[in-house]
Amino acid sequence: MFVSPKIAKQHLIIFTRYPQPGKTKTRLIPALGAEGAANLQRQMTEYTLSKVKKFQESAAISFEIRFADGNLQLMQNWLGTELNYQLQGEGDLGKRMENSFMNAFNQGAQEVAIIGIDCPGVNNQVLTEAFQKIQNSDLLLGPAVDGGYYLIALKRAIGQLFTNIDWGTAKVLQQTVDIAQQLNLSVAYLPTLADVDRPEDLPIWQRADGQSATSD
Repeated sequence: MFVSPKIAKQHLIIFTRYPQPGKTKTRLIPALGAEGAANLQRQMTEYTLSKVKKFQESAAISFEIRFADGNLQLMQNWLGTELNYQLQGEGDLGKRMENSFMNAFNQGAQEVAIIGIDCPGVNNQVLTEAFQKIQNSDLLLGPAVDGGYYLIALKRAIGQLFTNIDWGTAKVLQQTVDIAQQLNLSVAYLPTLADVDRPEDLPIWQRADGQSATSD
């Protein structure tokens, strides 16, 4: 682990990968090729980061980049040296998210959200709503059209939410909600948004990227 800058009471964690061809966005390789899929990973990470930085201008949050593949030097060369980088670590997606939440709460955060870089619809409005809603709920979820979730927020680490989940399937959201109900957690929701995971999802990104180009 790297030394973390001081984190705020409201903390956002961005999950991404170093854009190494063949290791990222693998479901898009048939449509884009290994280089093209890695390039999309790069573009979507930069797009998400720009949205988060914009959000930070109007919100007292801190954020970190949790990465897989590559190394700290490669990440800093790519996205800059001023960001807070942490390794995702070992284990399945659930274990990596659970550890990320635990680390943030152990450092003094009180409301923590995790997002990926696959959902171009995550913007100021969505992030503002997320940090408002989690204040009055035990668990906040941003449902994805494919049956997963694009955002999860908590006020304390709850490891059960990340075990016995069929990651990468259409069951993820429902399984998480079922566990929350068994634990008597109050659950709040954000608007349902679309992820970009498969070739048929590419128009979602192309629309977002086009809007970004015209608004810059």
